Amino acid sequence: MALDPELEAIVAEVPGWAGRDLVATPLPGGITNRNVRVEVDGEAFVVRIPGRDTELLGIDRRAEHAAALAAAEAGVGPDVVAFVPSRGALVTRFLEGAAPIPEVELRTRTALEPVVRAVRAFHACPPIPGRFPVFRVIERYREVAEERGVAIPSAYDEAHAVAARIEAAFSATPITPVPCHDDLLNANLLRRDGRVWLVDFEYAGMGDPYFDLANLAVNNGLDEPAQDLLLELAFGAATDARRARLALMRIVSDLREAMWGVVQQGISTLDVDYVDYAERHFARCLASASDERVGAWLDAVRGGA
Repeated sequence: MALDPELEAIVAEVPGWAGRDLVATPLPGGITNRNVRVEVDGEAFVVRIPGRDTELLGIDRRAEHAAALAAAEAGVGPDVVAFVPSRGALVTRFLEGAAPIPEVELRTRTALEPVVRAVRAFHACPPIPGRFPVFRVIERYREVAEERGVAIPSAYDEAHAVAARIEAAFSATPITPVPCHDDLLNANLLRRDGRVWLVDFEYAGMGDPYFDLANLAVNNGLDEPAQDLLLELAFGAATDARRARLALMRIVSDLREAMWGVVQQGISTLDVDYVDYAERHFARCLASASDERVGAWLDAVRGGA
């Protein structure tokens, strides 16, 4: 395909690419940015072209670059080839033959174990630039959506009240922030020959590792036995306090996803039904928040180590 002007401008700034034979192919699936596979003299790369106004989603492209470098250094992210600051564009090596892990497989130890190993390896990286204080992120999304003239769904107030109770409970047993990915959809978990890579670090920052685990669990349909397996693989055992923190963070994760969908209604130009996206996450968030065990989970978190 002929290079569109935006991609052409990025390619012109990638060291060593000028004057070389390029073949560009759009990659499907992006709901924030455009991703393009670019072959350069037989080698394949991925060029991430940022969507419009993505800084309003809390994305810092320089921090994304640093997180991607850290993941690559830890052996759980693709090699970073270039970063074009003027365009916020990241270039990584294409993982030939790697594919997202089907959600249904993530309930099995065989599939989940290498995923958790990769996530925990990223959590063990040295501190990265950027922070991901999820409760503040949610509130900021509301502010941005209102500034953009997007109507805030009535479900927000109820969900936010539950999130405030969860944040208060967490404050009794704070956890030291670690590098977190913060967007563990299965599309961002690529597997080849049993090895797993994490991709798309645009929301990565220092944060609560339980958010990563909850985000992984709720967005990939992990049932309660699989959640116990997740905790076992991550920490060695699924205790009541860990189950409680994971369950409560699942609620918070869905609220964050819902408000992300609300903000995108005011800024994105991609052909994605963000209204439906937000509604689905609000519905699941409030369904989880109505679980009769929420009070016991809050108590367990306040009293747990």
